[in-house]
Amino acid sequence: MDGTRRADLKTGMAVNVVQKHHQRTGEFTEGVIASILTKSSTHPHGIKVKLQSGIVGRVKEILDT
Repeated sequence: MDGTRRADLKTGMAVNVVQKHHQRTGEFTEGVIASILTKSSTHPHGIKVKLQSGIVGRVKEILDT
């Protein structure tokens, strides 16, 4: 499942995100959602979240179902 719909995401879920400086390489960072930053219901590049580690990125893959 991709991370383009805000309704699919909840705090505490495990996800893979792409940080801003890794957008060209597509390198994923795995973590647990601490807060959802994107206010709109969808975003074509992925919903922006803050992980518990403090990393901010756009969700590319949801690991929890």
